[in-house]
Amino acid sequence: MKGLHTDRDFTLFLIVGLFTGIASGINSTIFNNFLSDTYKLSASARGIVEFPRELPGALIVVVLALLSFLGDIKSSVLGMLFAALGMLGLGMFSPTFASMLVWMMLLSLGTHIFMPLSAGIGMSLSKKENFGSRLGKFSAYNLIASIIGYTIVWLGFNYLGLTYKIAFLIAAFFYVFAAVFLGLMKTSKPKKKKIKFIFRKEYKLYYILSIVNGARKQIFLTFAPWVLIQVYHLSPPTFAILGFIVSALSILTRTVIGNAIDIKGERFVLSLEAIILIIICLGYSFAADIAPASIAVIIIAACYIIDNSMSVVEMARSTYVKKIAVHPEDVTPTLSAGTSFDHVIAMTIPFFGGILWASFGYKYVFLAAAFIAILNLFLSMKIKIEA
Repeated sequence: MKGLHTDRDFTLFLIVGLFTGIASGINSTIFNNFLSDTYKLSASARGIVEFPRELPGALIVVVLALLSFLGDIKSSVLGMLFAALGMLGLGMFSPTFASMLVWMMLLSLGTHIFMPLSAGIGMSLSKKENFGSRLGKFSAYNLIASIIGYTIVWLGFNYLGLTYKIAFLIAAFFYVFAAVFLGLMKTSKPKKKKIKFIFRKEYKLYYILSIVNGARKQIFLTFAPWVLIQVYHLSPPTFAILGFIVSALSILTRTVIGNAIDIKGERFVLSLEAIILIIICLGYSFAADIAPASIAVIIIAACYIIDNSMSVVEMARSTYVKKIAVHPEDVTPTLSAGTSFDHVIAMTIPFFGGILWASFGYKYVFLAAAFIAILNLFLSMKIKIEA
């Protein structure tokens, strides 16, 4: 009977993956255009937005500790409801920039609650020998669903008169559906967990890599779409098309990078990522100088696609921690600490990036990112894993 319950709950969990994928696909496609069209933000103001948006991620260890009495599933239900309320508020109750920030933070809190819990739920519904395949299946459903989200935006804005308000409401409904299907899953009494904070000198390189990666990543997340919107005037349907391409490419990169970690190791994968990122940064910086606008926008869009499809490289940092862990129980708290470091830097770096853009132009934002990528390469080359 337990196996039947597990299979039933895993099916429900896959449906949750579909609903969250559609909602996040809609949000990621329209959010930057929404900010630009509704509030006419400058580059420096766009940079400031990232501080409140990333704050829930920096505090997520504390939030999950406070919610631990609920267990993973009930905490996830709460996260999905927060995300739905945030989406609803963005669509219906954001007449001012300040009110938008409140709803954006609620959405961010909800999605950040679910992010770390989803892996735990997936593994609790699996056996040790199929952790990877089960989580891979959930990830695949989520990826396919994000393509549905992109399709809704592309069709809606091109042919059906879809507005930002209606798009946010549609996404809110999908988060509600995700909460409902999570609620249908069987819950067990949560085990009392002692919250651990582990900082060992053996993990110092991982912590530094997390900080450097967080800085570079946030420059791309914040300013790469902003260049395409502000300088080249790309619309939500065009971002939906870019999302299609990213998703299709991600299916390939997930397999290739996973195999490369097993065959070549983390040092090779992370060093290669850093080299590719240096090239991408230079593409963003100099595309407008070496080509006419019609070609420059293609170069920058290609940089955007390649960078977004490489997000799966993050698992190389996770497997690095797993392999160097002094004790097996160090892995989760060490990864959590790395995530917090990542988000702390992600809160602050866009502020300075916005000032740099306003003062000297966007080229210098990506030149700064290139310098960070060079530092990332230097650090990645220092990775050593004992046999």
